[in-house]
Amino acid sequence: MTEVGKAGRALVVGLGITGIATALRLHQVGWEPVVVERAPARRSGGYFIVLFGAGIASARRLGVLEAIGDRSGPHVTSYEVDRAGRRRPGMNPFAMAAGPRPLLRGDVERGLFAALPDDVEIRYATVPTRITQDDAAAEVTLHDTTTDTTVTERFDLVIGADGMRSTVRRLVFGPEEYLHPLNYMVGATVLDGPVDGFGLHEGLVLAEPGRSVWAFPFADHAPSLLFSYRTADIDAEFRRPPIASIRAAFGPEPTGPLLEGLLTRYAQAPDALFDSVQQVKLPRWHRGRVVLIGDAAWCVTLYAGMGASSGMAGGELLGTMLRRHPGDLPGALRAWEARMRPFIHLQQESAWPGRRIFTPHDRKEHLLRAGMMRLMRMPGVGRAMGRRMFDSKDMRAKNIDVAAP
Repeated sequence: MTEVGKAGRALVVGLGITGIATALRLHQVGWEPVVVERAPARRSGGYFIVLFGAGIASARRLGVLEAIGDRSGPHVTSYEVDRAGRRRPGMNPFAMAAGPRPLLRGDVERGLFAALPDDVEIRYATVPTRITQDDAAAEVTLHDTTTDTTVTERFDLVIGADGMRSTVRRLVFGPEEYLHPLNYMVGATVLDGPVDGFGLHEGLVLAEPGRSVWAFPFADHAPSLLFSYRTADIDAEFRRPPIASIRAAFGPEPTGPLLEGLLTRYAQAPDALFDSVQQVKLPRWHRGRVVLIGDAAWCVTLYAGMGASSGMAGGELLGTMLRRHPGDLPGALRAWEARMRPFIHLQQESAWPGRRIFTPHDRKEHLLRAGMMRLMRMPGVGRAMGRRMFDSKDMRAKNIDVAAP
């Protein structure tokens, strides 16, 4: 095999934000990335995401920030609502100067994908089924699900960027359960037009004890819809159709026209997500010539809002460390993990206060959230609270440029 650091050959498993960013960075530092993706084609959809300072800095250095864009704008507003349709001004963190960027997942993936050089090989409908290692290389058996054929190849490095339920993690790190449930469920889709009774640039939050629904607004696109709710039995949620589970979570009270309309549009959406909220926690993210990255390694959850930012930063930093430690793959992976771990620890911790904003756990949290929102609407007080939130420990952590060279 080629000496590491001198045109090494790497297998990147997963063509999401983290996988594309990692492949792009590897190519920049002289590696030959080969990307495999389970889906038969690149996915074009995606839901609401936020790009914080860590991700913005990496996107800029990767050369994709302009292509990714920014869907915030001066006329974007959000309201706190109830089932009767009453509305009050809500919180809009994207109105802050130099604040986080609201985007669709597809925006980031398209920007990164367009930057991939033409000589980066991508194989769709392909999954790893076996990974072994020796002193010289990692040997991977790849299954093409379209042709039902397999091939075994050797790589200097294997990178698992294949999500929360990672196949690479299972093959290399074993069947141990590394998923840690938060006991919440989410359902998400992108609407094809404004919420009934609202403008295109207007969003909403309907928060109740143990459940909430959000419509995230954009400057130039219909809102992204998110249902979030607490559950005592995750397995039971998957035994019903997603819309049945979501409806049960928001019952037995009458839905009212606003909530009913949102439930109906979710049920009719051609592309919708329904999943449990879980974090991934491992004692190590690399083993030999295999390394996990992004949700496969840490999954900070949507309540932290750092999935895209941490994935891009992690991919950029991995390439930097490979370049910095030529011929020393173990040293490069150790240095990469040593820098990323404290950063990811902060992001995983931030999921808990973030969850209280997204979905209050019980009546007490709901009352506290409602009180905070009332203060935010008070003249003078709201602006001061907004600045304080923007300068909080959790927000500062999201803006750490962990991949800075």
